[in-house]
Amino acid sequence: MTTMTTGSDTLTRDALAVLQPGFTGTSAPDWLLRRIGEGLASVGLFGRNIVSAPQVAALTAQLRAEQDDLLVAIDEEGGDVTRIEVRTGSSFPGNLALGAVDDVDLTREVARELGRRLAECGVNLNWAPSADVNSNPDNPIIGVRAFGAETDLVARHTAAYIEGLQAAGVAACTKHFPGHGDTNVDSHHAMPRIDVDLDTLHARELVPFRAAIAAGSKSVMSAHILLPALDPARPATLSPRILTGLLREELGYDGLIVSDAVEMQAIAGTVGIERGSVLAIAAGADALCVGGGLADEGTVLRLRDALVRAVRDGDLAEERLADAAARVRALAAWTRGARGDVAAPGAAVQEGTAPGTGTGSDIGLVAARRAARITASPSWRPLEQAPYVATFTPVMNIAVSSETPWSIGGELAALLPGTESGTFGTDSSAADVLGAAGERRVVAVVRDEHRHPWMAAALDALLAARPDTVVVEMGVPRATPRGALHIATHGAARVCGRAAAEAIAGV
Repeated sequence: MTTMTTGSDTLTRDALAVLQPGFTGTSAPDWLLRRIGEGLASVGLFGRNIVSAPQVAALTAQLRAEQDDLLVAIDEEGGDVTRIEVRTGSSFPGNLALGAVDDVDLTREVARELGRRLAECGVNLNWAPSADVNSNPDNPIIGVRAFGAETDLVARHTAAYIEGLQAAGVAACTKHFPGHGDTNVDSHHAMPRIDVDLDTLHARELVPFRAAIAAGSKSVMSAHILLPALDPARPATLSPRILTGLLREELGYDGLIVSDAVEMQAIAGTVGIERGSVLAIAAGADALCVGGGLADEGTVLRLRDALVRAVRDGDLAEERLADAAARVRALAAWTRGARGDVAAPGAAVQEGTAPGTGTGSDIGLVAARRAARITASPSWRPLEQAPYVATFTPVMNIAVSSETPWSIGGELAALLPGTESGTFGTDSSAADVLGAAGERRVVAVVRDEHRHPWMAAALDALLAARPDTVVVEMGVPRATPRGALHIATHGAARVCGRAAAEAIAGV
C-alpha cells in the first residue's frame, strides 16, 4: 500500500527525482510518462526495451516529450555487457581488450564512438566504465569488465574512456566505488566482503577513481560491498563514511553519486529495498538505480513513498533529499547543454538497423583485432575447410544478458561456409565433442578456463585426442596457451569473435 501524495508536492517531486527506474516494453507505458510529469528525472533502459536504433530514438523522444532534459541511462559497457546490442553482441570490445592493447588514444576513440551511437539514440547517461582493478583472478562478476589487474593501467584507461564518452555528450558513471575487483562473491546474489587494509585500498582500489574524478566523470556508482577497514557495519552504498566521508570529503568528488541496483540481493536480501534506498540517500547517494529486476510502477511508488515517509518521520533530512534531487537535475541540465555538437537523436539512424550498428566508424573491430593474442604451433596453417566449433559454456554472471550471443561460430561460418557449432556444459565430455565433430577440425571456445575445472579437464582430454584443435579463450586468459593455435580475445564481444575467426581462416 502506498501513501497518499500529490504530484505538486515538492518533497514528492524530490523523491521521484532521485529514482532511476526501468520499465517493460519498447515504448513508454502510461504510468512512466505520468511519473515523469510528476517529477521523475531519470529512466533506465535495458535489453528488453531495445529492438532497433530507430525504435530506441522514438522511445527516447517519447520520454523527452514529457521532460526535455530527462536523463536516459543505460548499462552499456561494450564487450560482454551490452544492452544496445543485446541480441547481436557488441560492436565494441570490452575493457579487458582495451587494457590488453594499452593505447589510451584507442580507448578514448572507442568510447567516443560508443558515446556517439548512444547519443544518436537519445541516451545521455551510461552506467560505465568499470574502474575496478581485477586483482582477484577468480572474481565471478568483474573479470573482462575490468581494464586489467594493474592499478596504473586501469587508472589511465578509465580516464581515457570517460574523456571519450563525455566528448560525445554522454555522461559517464564510473563504477563500482570503492572497487569491486578483489571480491569472490557476486553482489547480485550476496554481500561481498573485501578484507584489505587502508594502505592497500588507497594504493590499489582508489587510484582509478582518483583518475576518474580528475578526468571529470559526471557520476560515480557505488558498490554493494563491505570493506571493514572503512566501515565494518554497512556496505559502501549505505555507508556515510564511504560515500560522504571518503568520496565527497577526502577525494573531493562533487558530481552525482548513483547507487548500484537496489534490488540486488546484497541490499534487497538484507535491509530491503525501501530501507536500503533511504539509507543510501542518507549516506550520500544522489540517485537510486532500480529496474533490472523490478520494472513496475509499484516499485517506483514504494521507493518514492519510503523516501517521503523517512523525511516526515525524521529518518532522512529533507535537505539531504533536496540536495540529491538538485544534483540529478544539474546533470540533466549538463546533458542538455552537451547536445550541441552531437547529432539530434535519431538523425543518423535508419529503419532496420540494430542499435550501434550504423554507418559509423569500425573502430571497435580495429580494437578487437589489436587485442587478440595469438600463439601458434610451428606446424600451424590457416584453416581452409569448415571446422566444428565446440563452445564450452559456463554459468554466466548476471551482468551479462542471457540473450547476448557469444563464441565465434557465426563469424567463422561467414568466412568458412559450412562451419557447424555446438554448446557443451558441465556434464559434457571430450567424447561428446568428438562425436559431434566427426572428422572435422575442432575449434574449442572457452571462457575463463582457469575458473572452471570441468572446462579445463574437457579441453585437456580433447587436446590429447586431437592435438590439432584450435583453442579460443574469450574470457580472462590465465590458463597456459595450448593447442595448434591459441587465441586470447580478452572478451566475448561480437567483434572479438570476428577477430578470432579472421586469425583462424587467415584473412
